[in-house]
Amino acid sequence: MSDLTKISLSQARDGLLAKDFSAKELAAAHIKMIEASGALNAYVCATPAIALAQAEESDKRLQTGDARPLEGLPLGVKDLFCVKGVASTACSKILEGFTPSYESTCTAQLWNAGAVLLGKLNNDEFAMGSSNETSVYGTVVNPYRGAGDVPLVAGGSSGGSSCAVAANLALAATGTDTGGSIRQPASFTGTLGLKPTYGRCSRWGIIAFASSLDQAGVITRSVRDAAMMLQQMAGFDSKDSTSCDIAVPDYEAALTGDIKGLRVGIPKEYRVDNMPSEIEKLWQQGEQWLRDAGAEPVEVSLPHTKYALPAYYIIAPAEASSNLARYDGVRYGIRAEGKNIDDMYAQTRAAGFGDEVVRRIMIGTYVLSAGYYDAYYLKALKVRRLIAQDFTKAYEKCDVLLTPTAPSSAFAIGDKIDDPLAMYSNDIFTVPTNMAGLPAVSVPSGVDGHGLPLGLQLIGQAFKEDELLRVASVLETAADFSHKPQQWWVS
Repeated sequence: MSDLTKISLSQARDGLLAKDFSAKELAAAHIKMIEASGALNAYVCATPAIALAQAEESDKRLQTGDARPLEGLPLGVKDLFCVKGVASTACSKILEGFTPSYESTCTAQLWNAGAVLLGKLNNDEFAMGSSNETSVYGTVVNPYRGAGDVPLVAGGSSGGSSCAVAANLALAATGTDTGGSIRQPASFTGTLGLKPTYGRCSRWGIIAFASSLDQAGVITRSVRDAAMMLQQMAGFDSKDSTSCDIAVPDYEAALTGDIKGLRVGIPKEYRVDNMPSEIEKLWQQGEQWLRDAGAEPVEVSLPHTKYALPAYYIIAPAEASSNLARYDGVRYGIRAEGKNIDDMYAQTRAAGFGDEVVRRIMIGTYVLSAGYYDAYYLKALKVRRLIAQDFTKAYEKCDVLLTPTAPSSAFAIGDKIDDPLAMYSNDIFTVPTNMAGLPAVSVPSGVDGHGLPLGLQLIGQAFKEDELLRVASVLETAADFSHKPQQWWVS
């Protein structure tokens, strides 16, 4: 396979501008890799014809010196993003056959910047999951293998995105993060996952899970690549009532490498029971790397952290039960026959939704029902406010926070799918950030005893992604993560 698939997004940009290769050659190299990667199950809908047509247009612009910021760069798109004229199903049977007549704002901005669409990527059904095992298209397989060659999950819900970037099936990919769905899969696959501040990127045209928590982001191979992607995706959108009209800084220019005097908070509540010693050691190593670069680590407290996970699993299902009420067999997707309209609704939803989605709809409907709304949902919203206040107080003492990304490395396929509570615990370090609406990034920083990637998480202040990325670039340089998976899936 061509080495063009192994370079970073920024290297590809520079190579195209220098005319070292063409956009069409770059796209073709990735298409060839995708065709050989069926064992990974990362793509649910490859679009080679679209990619080659867009690449051809990019080559014309590159020849005339009219290149746009992402000209000719091939990307994968999580199946939650609606792409005009391309099947967009949220990896659910209930949306089988749905082809949008409109484009999500984030993807529209990427295409306007010259990016090339390689296809739609696998994800947990409606983004509900932490392992990409709930997709109607089947499980995404991690490019890394476990001890004894055991197949591993690629994380979720953006497992297809993380897998595609790690396995050289795309230079970068979009993702969404509701409770850690970009950062956790990035940690599992040795990639970089960035979740911006809530409201930084438009949610318009992204199939909703939990509207007050969902945020679009990216999975890339480097901090610079993430800065390039976010530069184009960020910005105000009048079609999204939660979009914030705040100036977008130059994220690449922020990567100065200078963090002298910056204060890095180490939240004591993130030292949870039964944390693997290698993750604890990596966390300490990350603290030392930043200290060596001139930063000042300080201990901070986020006292309501222990309530974040239970509060999240009340709020998110409640919002999901409301958002998913629209899938009834009337307007789009599949329709099951019924004795009357109510029976048709019930039969369609029973046939169209998977077990995890049904579980969360039932939980959400329960906590919103009469007699339980005050006891559960309103109380969870109060806890959410306390969690946000914890972060505000912590940032009086520090500029960014450093934590582990996930409580373990990638686990075996099938290992936790029958234990929802064990699966939900994967989000223990990432959920508080979504509850507070803050930006965060997972940086690949080391490996465990079996050679599996581990990530460190940096959490920034609202709309200070430039500062967050600057610290992440320093951490990335110090960690110098270079461990790559063997290409066992290529015959």
